[in-house]
Amino acid sequence: MRPLIRPARPSDGAALARIDFATWSPLHAVTERPAAPADPFFTGHREPGEHLVAEDGAELLGYAVLRCPVPLPAFAHVRQLQGLAVREEARGRGVARALLRACADEARAQGARRLTLRVLGHNAPARALYASEGFRVEGVLPGEVRVGGEYVDDVLMGKAL
Repeated sequence: MRPLIRPARPSDGAALARIDFATWSPLHAVTERPAAPADPFFTGHREPGEHLVAEDGAELLGYAVLRCPVPLPAFAHVRQLQGLAVREEARGRGVARALLRACADEARAQGARRLTLRVLGHNAPARALYASEGFRVEGVLPGEVRVGGEYVDDVLMGKAL
């Protein structure tokens, strides 16, 4: 069954915080492991309007964050995927792919012509997923991020909409 993708609502915050906490991994996280789920999840740097959620019935399976990367008119034609998380038990069901496609659709609806993202170089599963959805490597910042005591490349990917 394909998940329903919809805009997040403020009432989704607690469930998204649990997903965010449960999916934390040094494969993609550039912050320290949190001690507990964020409370509240939606804060000044996280707004419901920037999140799309995947749900199956009343159960949230994952989310994606879609933002304008720089709040200046010169960047108004670009949207950036700034987060993607899917619950472990929902993986392999096309949830991440459905969220990516919904982000592309939403970006187009917002008038964007490009969709970009950043992914850690060692995150091969995510890079493969993005490539399969038409994203191409547009740049690499070697050793840009220090994760778990190691220097990791920051890979910039994008695609035209």
